[in-house]
Amino acid sequence: MSDYIVRATAADNSIRAFAITSKELVEKARQAHQTSPIMTAALGRLLSGGAMMGTMMKGEKDLLTLQIQCRGPAKGLVVTADSHGNVKGYANNPVVDLPPNAQGKLNVGGALDLGVLSVIKDMGLKEPYVGQCQLQTGEIAEDLTYYFATSEQIPSAVGLGVLVDKDCSVLQAGGFIIQLMPFTSEEVIEKLEKRISEIDSVTQMLEKGMTPEDILEHILGEFGLEINDTIPAQFHCDCSKERISRALSTISKKDLDDIINDGEEIEIKCQFCNRAYKFSIDELKEIRKQ
Repeated sequence: MSDYIVRATAADNSIRAFAITSKELVEKARQAHQTSPIMTAALGRLLSGGAMMGTMMKGEKDLLTLQIQCRGPAKGLVVTADSHGNVKGYANNPVVDLPPNAQGKLNVGGALDLGVLSVIKDMGLKEPYVGQCQLQTGEIAEDLTYYFATSEQIPSAVGLGVLVDKDCSVLQAGGFIIQLMPFTSEEVIEKLEKRISEIDSVTQMLEKGMTPEDILEHILGEFGLEINDTIPAQFHCDCSKERISRALSTISKKDLDDIINDGEEIEIKCQFCNRAYKFSIDELKEIRKQ
């Protein structure tokens, strides 16, 4: 498999860890939404983080949504993931161009600017769980780290990276999430903090040919890393003409009549994958009957 997530533990189960290689799914998102390099990086980071967080959920039908509302030119991002490695997402403004940041890299933080990160978990209960935090840097990995610490009280280290080629295609994409359990010893915490401060960036590790297993071994090898399982990951949208029809059936009869009276077929695009669905006048009349 090309894109996949590994789940692992270390230090006698006091550390849990996730890592992903996501080049193909981020490239699929880029092609679907025709994102500029900055937005490819922004959406790719959130897709990678969302895919890993999705596999943290236990229910077969559990769904996770990461939503960023921001005042920067990106105008916001939405990513939805399930517990099986399927993820989809979009940017409100897919084309943003800004000068490089102070480190000479794609200025994702500038594209997002100030804003709010919302994490919505639909686990089949009456109400979904919603956790929120202010964006700290807009660089996404730091924002997810802050979210875990403040909303879920789980000390975490999140690393995410997307490397974009000169032709705007995705060269590398991936990341890791490392989390401490409440019973982690101070000695382990100190060693881990030191180790994380020494490692290369995610894109540098991927450029060296490191796999998700290699990345976790590189960070956690001295803590007795145990790989628990491997999950295929993909950009997957479950939209269909039937689903769009159901959405059309919820609008008012007057609005449907206005569309029908225009006398022309309509085209509706899925926000998540940009797939277009066409509806003829006869199909619209049938929807109105229902």
